[in-house]
Amino acid sequence: MSGWRLPSGGLVDRGRPLDFRFDGRRYTGLAGDTLASALTANGVRLLGRSFKYHRPRGLFAAGPDEPNALVELRAGARREPNTRASEVELFEGLEAASQNRFPSLAFDLMGVNSIVSPLLAAGFYYKTFKWPSAFWERVYEPLIRRAAGLGRLSGAPDPDAYETATVHADVLVVGGGPAGLAAALAAGRAGARVILAERDAHFGGRLLSERHVIGEGDGLAFARAAADELAAMPNVRLMPRTTVFGVYDGGSHGALEKVADHLPEPPPGLPRQRAWTIVARRSVVATGSVERPVVFSANDTPGVMLASAMRGLAVRHAVAAGRRVAVFTATDDGWAAAADMAAAGVPVSTVIDARPGRRPVPPELAAARVIAGGLVREAIGGRSLSTIEVVLPGGGVERIPCDALAVSGGHQPDIQLAGHLGHRPAWNDGLSAFVAGELPPGQRLAGAAAGRLSLAACLADGHAAGRDAAADCGFAAPSGEAPRAKDEPSAVSALFHVPGGRGKAFVDLQHDVTADDVALAAREGYVAAEHLKRYTTLGMATDQGRTSNLNGLAILAALTGRTIPEAGLPRGRPPTAPVAIAALAGAHRGRHFRPTRLPPTHEVAVERGASFIEAGAWLRAAYFPAEGEDWLAAATREAAAVRRAAGVTEMSTLGKVEVFGPDAAAFLQRLYANAIDRLKVGRCAYGLMLREDGFVMDDGTVARLGDRHFVVTCSTAHAADVFEHMEFCRQVLWPEMDLTLQSVTEAFAPLALAGPRARDILARVVDPGVDVSAEALPFLGCLEVTLLGGVPARIFRISFSGELAFEIAVPARRGADLMRAILARGADLGVAPYGLEALNILRIEKGHPAGAELDGRVTAHDLGLGAMAERAHDCIGRTLALRPALTDPGRPRLVGLSPLDGARIRSGAHLLPRDAAVVAGNDQGWVTSAAFSPELGRWIALGYLAGGHLRHGEVVRVADPLRGSDALATVGPPCFIDPKGERARG
Repeated sequence: MSGWRLPSGGLVDRGRPLDFRFDGRRYTGLAGDTLASALTANGVRLLGRSFKYHRPRGLFAAGPDEPNALVELRAGARREPNTRASEVELFEGLEAASQNRFPSLAFDLMGVNSIVSPLLAAGFYYKTFKWPSAFWERVYEPLIRRAAGLGRLSGAPDPDAYETATVHADVLVVGGGPAGLAAALAAGRAGARVILAERDAHFGGRLLSERHVIGEGDGLAFARAAADELAAMPNVRLMPRTTVFGVYDGGSHGALEKVADHLPEPPPGLPRQRAWTIVARRSVVATGSVERPVVFSANDTPGVMLASAMRGLAVRHAVAAGRRVAVFTATDDGWAAAADMAAAGVPVSTVIDARPGRRPVPPELAAARVIAGGLVREAIGGRSLSTIEVVLPGGGVERIPCDALAVSGGHQPDIQLAGHLGHRPAWNDGLSAFVAGELPPGQRLAGAAAGRLSLAACLADGHAAGRDAAADCGFAAPSGEAPRAKDEPSAVSALFHVPGGRGKAFVDLQHDVTADDVALAAREGYVAAEHLKRYTTLGMATDQGRTSNLNGLAILAALTGRTIPEAGLPRGRPPTAPVAIAALAGAHRGRHFRPTRLPPTHEVAVERGASFIEAGAWLRAAYFPAEGEDWLAAATREAAAVRRAAGVTEMSTLGKVEVFGPDAAAFLQRLYANAIDRLKVGRCAYGLMLREDGFVMDDGTVARLGDRHFVVTCSTAHAADVFEHMEFCRQVLWPEMDLTLQSVTEAFAPLALAGPRARDILARVVDPGVDVSAEALPFLGCLEVTLLGGVPARIFRISFSGELAFEIAVPARRGADLMRAILARGADLGVAPYGLEALNILRIEKGHPAGAELDGRVTAHDLGLGAMAERAHDCIGRTLALRPALTDPGRPRLVGLSPLDGARIRSGAHLLPRDAAVVAGNDQGWVTSAAFSPELGRWIALGYLAGGHLRHGEVVRVADPLRGSDALATVGPPCFIDPKGERARG
């Protein structure tokens, strides 16, 4: 043995050395290594520090059950914390760093926590950080936040891409070990569409890390041949590096494919990870089992690891975990692991079997010392194992030198996927472990996941499960015979805890939960499995309790005089393995999370030098600045242009829904507080929509283009919600009504042309012969016309600004043409483009409520529209809108606010009695919108004030403590300009 690398064997490529770094130091591994095996081959034993006590920790397991060896992977923006070294495929140039230590892994100042551990027992945070209460924000919380977590995120945007995808299959096989391969072969040969998902890069499972004979060849040859046969089947899809992490309703499964995590960076065009939704008619879960450790004193010492992990290092990676190895087992599999290690060249010096009586000793272990009925009580060594203390069968204690200890306390079938839909497991005395009870629909467990631990049983069970799953899907073709293997011994004796020893006995290695912590929880009444978990954090680490839950429950059961099944088992929840949020989001990140929508006239706004603002999902022109103008100056000029001459603005972002059918009028009558059924063809009306609880949902307009044809508009902010509400009413509440709904928000480009010269400009745009006079198109009238030489258009005479105004809707592709035509043909009449800022000024001057006023907490009475809610016809929300609490005169009502002495007030400020102190108890309302009015030459605002409609003329205090503002304002009606509406009707 050269160093720690065995001279032969393994699945590594000795002709492909790979350089990598760990904590800044350069090492060399081989292709086929994991980061954990490569570090072990280089003699690195210390890989991490524990969460609470910062104790030195080494490699413990070989897969997702690894609790110790968590590292930061890569550097820069690609830095990824809390990655299991046992699952990281080694690649050239890999950079990794230990975490949860300062200043270094070898010398960690936070290791002092281990010295003061009596102060940090289970539940200490519940008891410690209560007094004095003033310390919480100043001392306790900052300290806790600094101590929380293990690794660090980069803080930089992730440069890699991610994808989401969906695939359907007849049979999903989860796990590519012997049972999974047998199941996939049987289902695939029967003709079913099969997906085989395996978290490893290679198929074979335990066959990659153990010596077995299947048929006439070894287990590895079988695995490779089975994978080749499956790859050649057109009806089978192999998905390596894919973890199925959740089972959901309807045969849906969540899976994460690590497409390029084994590379320094993803190749162009490939995502780093892909989140799959796999929908299968039947599933075979062949996820194997998790080896259980034994709890004893200082069992966290680097060099103590699971027998399966040490066996995998030797057989798969040709790495010895030590030069003097001891094995502590309560299972037949522990003996097999020792024999495999010895055959690979690992010097196994001692085998301690907790079970009394002599057992057949494999020839590979002929030179090893065997202690039957012995118990390892303590591991000694600090940063690396040097000695174990063994309780001998006769009662004496012996210290045995060793630098590595393989532990096998039993196997817990991996049944997490069987419990994701709420099904509870069952206890199996023969295995001393939990097995699946009732299964989700369409699911079957196979192999070790079903409690069948011998290889022969795994292969036979997997084949039967795949055959039956295909048959359930209607495929009755022959599926071949089950592969045959020797039925090796797989007995286990229940051993969970060896008491005694001088050090701490750890149950949960990552969270530093000890046997004493479990005992403390029992004394304090936390005797339910879920309570134990939360009080001690048992099983809440990144390994999800795979190596700790059962041991913790066994200790709890013994302390409380119950059996393990009586103690219970915490319910499993997805995901079974960490899933990056980026993978779940897929391409929906940055601008792709909510793609920016551009209105049809966007290019015209760009030509005119507009400054843009995001309005919901839309990018809209906020204002059109002239040289030297800021936003306020530009918006003031634009608003003044509308009042003085004319302005044109984009209104495409408003939601637009067309309603067709014989019952269209009756349908809208039930939705709106207005009397829509009395609306005549060619007329428009303001529409107020209530929620079922009587509060205002949205407002807008309703236009009747024909007897059975209506156009409804709604606010930009609520467009999607309103359409969803309308569809719910049509499909669920009143399915008998004969009508059709069609969202046409993107189909039309409405422009608002407003101002005293608006009609003159409109006359220059419409086609000859179209009459847009006041007689032909009165206030709240609508026409269907043509303009710009035959372009179909709808003209609605409605006003949001309070001026003479027309909303002109043309097909979206012609919106920019119409905007250019209006600006060109109305230039001599003073028309100007205006944006959202000016629009806001105009509507505040007129007192029109918008999104800030319609925040979901207001009623029709609050808006001064109580008469609509009191009309006789029935509509959604009518009854509850009339509740006394919603019609109380003392409720906040919409008012206008005119600051005294020209002071500026801002939205969000609070309204209080004039001489009242600025305290919450005196708060009587708030400011919703504020603007500088060019028409009035001063600042004005809208807001809600308790009993505001009864307090016109009163002076109130407008306090804004966050921005340091305090002013007085006179209360008045919301409408500041033209209260009789003469301009709009002119």
